[in-house]
Amino acid sequence: MSLCKAADRPASSLSKLLLTSDTMYSDPTRYRQIVGALQYLTFTRQDICYAVNKVCQFMHSPTDGHWSLVKRIVRYLQGTTSYGLHITRGSSLSLHGFTDADWACSLDDRKSIGGYLVYLGSTSISWKSRKQCTVARSSTEAEYKALADSTTEILWIQALLLDLHFFSDPMTILRCDNLGATYLSVNPIFHGRTKHVEVDYHFVRDRVAKKEIAVRFISSQDQLADVLTKPLPHASFTYFRSKLHVDSPPSA
Repeated sequence: MSLCKAADRPASSLSKLLLTSDTMYSDPTRYRQIVGALQYLTFTRQDICYAVNKVCQFMHSPTDGHWSLVKRIVRYLQGTTSYGLHITRGSSLSLHGFTDADWACSLDDRKSIGGYLVYLGSTSISWKSRKQCTVARSSTEAEYKALADSTTEILWIQALLLDLHFFSDPMTILRCDNLGATYLSVNPIFHGRTKHVEVDYHFVRDRVAKKEIAVRFISSQDQLADVLTKPLPHASFTYFRSKLHVDSPPSA
């Protein structure tokens, strides 16, 4: 596909993939080989994480529709072959992160997709996009599960930096665009309607109380983790991609 027409995004915001909504793809081994190779590229290309995560969900039984999305990812990469993650030097080396979830977005089982981005200074050093293991009964629950996952990752990074004798700010700021999840992280009163997220609640709440993390609200327009949880329109995708510092290298 080296001569194919390049796509402007790895996934269309209009596409709705289902498990068995199309005819079975004729060569599932080829599908798995290409998708497996694309997983390695997500190590430096956060902009394709959501799309690759999506096609990975159909490894066991790919259809022609799933194969079309794989080809779209390849078409997007064909037009951005020079792109990569820019690691830049900045004045601040504090840890901070973004966390987001797309509630009940899977049409097959109504599970949500959660994602997070962790920055060291101005450079992203850790990110993830994945379907949540359980069905969330509210958007707040889905967001809180993503918040707990990002908190776990940040605690691991803090421990790693400490082992390397690198001392960052003691408190990490996590930005979430869901007011319910933001309020729950600091509210000592546990609401009855959220008892089903009790474990995640107490885990995050304990870390907030110890001042290891602080959860701050951010508007959806500035939520960088959006690119990891849902397909975006072209303008939004391009804007968030630039904020991720995924771009072609400057000309000499």
